[in-house]
Amino acid sequence: MNKGDLVSAVAEKAGITKAQAGDAVNAVFEAIQGTLKNGDKAAFVGFGTFSTSKREAREGRNPLTGKTIKIEAKTSVKFKAGQALNDAVN
Repeated sequence: MNKGDLVSAVAEKAGITKAQAGDAVNAVFEAIQGTLKNGDKAAFVGFGTFSTSKREAREGRNPLTGKTIKIEAKTSVKFKAGQALNDAVN
């Protein structure tokens, strides 16, 4: 499923136009993104939790040349599925 498929599914289930569903889906994505950008968690009971994790800067090695390289610090996004989602998939 891609974003277009999600918009179509939301429009059909909610009985609204695709434009309205597109606006709703975009609003949800922007809200989650804003929450994560502030360093908070976005938790949806039964579905799952989006969170962030900070990775410190470190040194790595280029496997091709063996030369040491510097890997910059970054923040990565994590998702942990909720129990209801796990049960629905299995």
